[in-house]
Amino acid sequence: MHRAVIELLADAPAEQLTMPAIAARAGVHPTTVYRRWASLGDLLAAVAESRFTDDLVVPDTGSLRGDLRRWVTDVATDLTDPETLAIIRAALGSSTGGGCACIVERRTQLGAMLDRERDRGGVVPTVDRAADVLMAPLYFRALFTDQPGDADWAHDLADSLVDHCATTAVATRPSSA
Repeated sequence: MHRAVIELLADAPAEQLTMPAIAARAGVHPTTVYRRWASLGDLLAAVAESRFTDDLVVPDTGSLRGDLRRWVTDVATDLTDPETLAIIRAALGSSTGGGCACIVERRTQLGAMLDRERDRGGVVPTVDRAADVLMAPLYFRALFTDQPGDADWAHDLADSLVDHCATTAVATRPSSA
């Protein structure tokens, strides 16, 4: 089924994707599809989850800056793939509000890097803050503009987050008076 969804998304806009069309492409009866997935949104979520779960390795360079720079570059590169964008658009378009698997997995990856830095004694932002600074611009550019993020631009995002954390940590340290 997953391959059928991906093939159909390559052939036509997501708006034309239907359960009967997916069943036909997969060579099965539509009831077979409905037995496994109650809705098109459920099927698209499953396709997105299988595509995005563990597709990027969480880097461990020894520093938060290095980890985030590598990670945002990998995400930016992944978001230039037309198949990836088609899956994201289709999953978001049929989402029931539970969040796209691509976003859930990316937030998990961010959390792992932040936890590791916290364990090293570093100052880290919340996952929400990191997602706002890193993921929002990456996904916005990929989904809504013709200007995908390149490595230098992605590195600037990571650097701005890490620099903000360092500045905030210095500003909030108690003075030794």
